[in-house]
Amino acid sequence: MAALCNETRGVALANQPELAASLWTRFMGLMGRKTLPEGAALVLEPGNSIHMFFMRFPIDAVFVDRDWKVLHVCHGIKPWRVSRVVRRSKRVIELPAGT
Repeated sequence: MAALCNETRGVALANQPELAASLWTRFMGLMGRKTLPEGAALVLEPGNSIHMFFMRFPIDAVFVDRDWKVLHVCHGIKPWRVSRVVRRSKRVIELPAGT
């Protein structure tokens, strides 16, 4: 998968995004990992909400539509939380907190 960039600001968000497109990879997401390194991201596809069950660290989540237009951003979601459902979201990009 190609690098993820914020085109409006001209900033790279992730140089090493991973795609989670199967039921199992979306369910597992980042569970079991100790960190999400700077420059990494997990793209859940399809996706319109996330859970933070069994997570060890907070993340930022960006909900985007089919054209990768940002619909909603959650900053610093802590473990054991659930995001709201974002209508029209087709993907969720999980990034290190503070990205």
